[in-house]
Amino acid sequence: MLASRKNGTLYIGVTGNLPVRVAQHKSGAVDGFTKTYGVTQLVWFERHETMESAIIREKQMKKWNRAWKIRSIMRGNPEWCDLYSEIV
Repeated sequence: MLASRKNGTLYIGVTGNLPVRVAQHKSGAVDGFTKTYGVTQLVWFERHETMESAIIREKQMKKWNRAWKIRSIMRGNPEWCDLYSEIV
């Protein structure tokens, strides 16, 4: 899950290479929602054994209301730190 800032705009996505994908968002190389709204901070992520399970989880999370998403972030990353350095 990416965020523009603490309690800011959120984005949920799935990828097979998280460090590369987050770097693309950070550099503005990805046109669309994240670039338009400045969503560049990795604030929460999950690892999955298969792409299939990751996609299923992504679809579930995209249906969550905003409060549920924020609670997930707050449980694991209450300061909303950018976790990018943990994955590179």
